[in-house]
Amino acid sequence: MSQSLDDATKKQSYTADEIKAWLVSHISEQLGVKPDDIDVRQPLDSYGLESAQAMLLVSQAEKFFSFQLSPILLWHYPTIETLSQRLAEESEVSQSEFFEI
Repeated sequence: MSQSLDDATKKQSYTADEIKAWLVSHISEQLGVKPDDIDVRQPLDSYGLESAQAMLLVSQAEKFFSFQLSPILLWHYPTIETLSQRLAEESEVSQSEFFEI
């Protein structure tokens, strides 16, 4: 019972701004740069983000947001700005599906 309660409290929706801040923080940490050096409108590949780093980012995001992500999202939404907007939409869908059960 406590496990499902923990899962229930973990599930929540996130705004695009919250997701953007999370992405900037984690990407800057992976790349060893200051968060202020990250331009959310620049393609992620312009920062030299390697595929292994991208997969790590996806894995960390899945744990944090509590829903599964497709690794190809990074290619369909190549900037932090577009990716955070898409993930906010996914977060809302995930949250509504969670409460429909």
